[in-house]
Amino acid sequence: MGEFVNLTVSDGVGTIRLDRPKMNALNVQVQDEIRAAAEEAAASDDVRAVVVYGGERVFAAGADIKEMADMSYADMVKRSGPLQAALSAVANIPKPTVAAITGYALGGGCELALCTDYRIAAEDAKLGQPEILLGVIPGAGGTQRLARLVGPSKAKDLIYTGRFVAADEALQIGLVDKVVPAAEVYDAAVAWAGQFAKGAALALRAAKESIDAGLGVDLNTGLEIERQQFAALFATEDRTIGMKSFVESGPGKAAFTGR
Repeated sequence: MGEFVNLTVSDGVGTIRLDRPKMNALNVQVQDEIRAAAEEAAASDDVRAVVVYGGERVFAAGADIKEMADMSYADMVKRSGPLQAALSAVANIPKPTVAAITGYALGGGCELALCTDYRIAAEDAKLGQPEILLGVIPGAGGTQRLARLVGPSKAKDLIYTGRFVAADEALQIGLVDKVVPAAEVYDAAVAWAGQFAKGAALALRAAKESIDAGLGVDLNTGLEIERQQFAALFATEDRTIGMKSFVESGPGKAAFTGR
């Protein structure tokens, strides 16, 4: 349990909850606590899917600029690696992940949302990468994950201008995947994650790893990654259970063990 970030688990769904008033600014401590919570979620057999949530008011409004303003080049050379590693720990959770976005997801907050597999936003949410307005660029994955998600031209527009994106535009360009009333954001995220609480955990892991690894290589290499992951699943208990259940009872009725 961190001071500002904690992990709770209910019915197989883990929630990584940011709670640093007023805007969940991602100072060094919050960054380190995000990494610790993500690593705990990744390692726990009780967690089958993960929701990242900042509360009813705001997801995360970005880095702690007051803390960052006094950092020198030498300071940031040392800190930029741990900053990226903190958010990449969320991206590396080998389970389905979803961001429940309320209020603002800006700068590092948007980058944190980009680390999840799926994003559900409130109707009044605002997202963006406004670092350019401070004379810098995104430094926790924004130039890379955003471009891969929405395409380079849209990513350049958002990063060059630093403008805020309303939820409807975010949905249109693929920055978020679903928009719901603000009061329903967390429940909608838990419902999405809950689909996987009793799923074939190793197959879900293999699917995520295949997709993520394949995005960074050529097609033939990606196909080889997929082939190896596919074949490896034939050594799992869940594969045996799933195929036997299909033959005997039809699709969607298997009781997986996660092994």
